[in-house]
Amino acid sequence: MKKNRKKNFIVKIFRFLFLSLIFLSTIFGNVKDIQAESFLKVNFPKESIVEHLKLDVPKKFKYAWLKAEEESWEPWLLKQDGFLGRQLFWDPKVEEATLLIGWESREVWKNISQTEINLVQQDFEKIAREETGVSSGNPFPLIFEGELNPE
Repeated sequence: MKKNRKKNFIVKIFRFLFLSLIFLSTIFGNVKDIQAESFLKVNFPKESIVEHLKLDVPKKFKYAWLKAEEESWEPWLLKQDGFLGRQLFWDPKVEEATLLIGWESREVWKNISQTEINLVQQDFEKIAREETGVSSGNPFPLIFEGELNPE
């Protein structure tokens, strides 16, 4: 008799815990989805454009790449008229970096002097070589360049 009561009590506890887990995961699961969705939406002006770049960034040099970005492109971009912001991503499977750089308009972006861009790129490559120990060239070559229109 006592065994049956104990067994029933344990079964009831497990059912309660199982139903509680389902209930809580449903509530909190939906909240996380809502937060993630609102977090990912960035409001770009209709005429804006996103510069889309991909670089070859080996795993062992990921932090060297981030430092080179932080010390060269980041301060330069922050001074540019029409710069809306940027996001850096790194894919460990293919060891590639993706850069998304928002601009007020294509015209503003394309009016930046190529000479000025080349100077910043030279700084980036110099820092990258120092951080990676690579003696020449660009340790993080560009493998894709494109543009995206926000919808």
